[in-house]
Amino acid sequence: MDFSYFVSLFKALLSGLPLTLNLAFFALLGGFIIGLLLNLARTTRVGNAVAGFYVYIFRGTPLLVQLFMIYFGLPQLEFIRSSFLWPLLREPYWCGLIALMLNDAAYTSEILRGGLRAVPKGTQEAARVSGMSGLQVLRRVTLPIAFRQALPAYSNEIISMLKSTALVSMISLMDITGIAREAVAETWHAVEIFMCAGLIYLAMSLIITRATSLVERTLSPWQFGARQ
Repeated sequence: MDFSYFVSLFKALLSGLPLTLNLAFFALLGGFIIGLLLNLARTTRVGNAVAGFYVYIFRGTPLLVQLFMIYFGLPQLEFIRSSFLWPLLREPYWCGLIALMLNDAAYTSEILRGGLRAVPKGTQEAARVSGMSGLQVLRRVTLPIAFRQALPAYSNEIISMLKSTALVSMISLMDITGIAREAVAETWHAVEIFMCAGLIYLAMSLIITRATSLVERTLSPWQFGARQ
């Protein structure tokens, strides 16, 4: 094993870190917004059916298949190529981001759904009795409590999405994994290269785990104080 090459490789792979973080951040942001909208839609019968179907499709099929369907499949449709969406859908970056975002929305929707169900009805009723409007109850009471309840599960989704960004290398995007694959094709130092890439992902996962743990302690200091 060539350790000198292993050390020099970090710099090359880290050049793909901005793209990896960019995709993960915007996929999580868009997925959170769509997931929240899906939960709001569940308040009606039709909306609940649509949201349930959406979640079933995107959770029941592999992310790689979804990525290929958007990148390779949609351009086969004539009305897509002649629509205003074509300037976006012909770019690998936007196809990758849309696939990650739509997939994350399905999982985030279920995570938020569990958090919303954990909000005590008495708390919401007390907020309404105090004179808050429905929107105020949602913004000041329901969502903060639901977010706290969903945070442990959502932290796992953040890590999962970070690792899922590696799939965009299949559509020619040069993220960390894309650079690693290209380096392997050129040098055949597969062990050193993929070990280095794995360590970078492992370090990022550790940072996310620590950060979410800190947020949990900040939001619920009494729970962690009781354990000590």
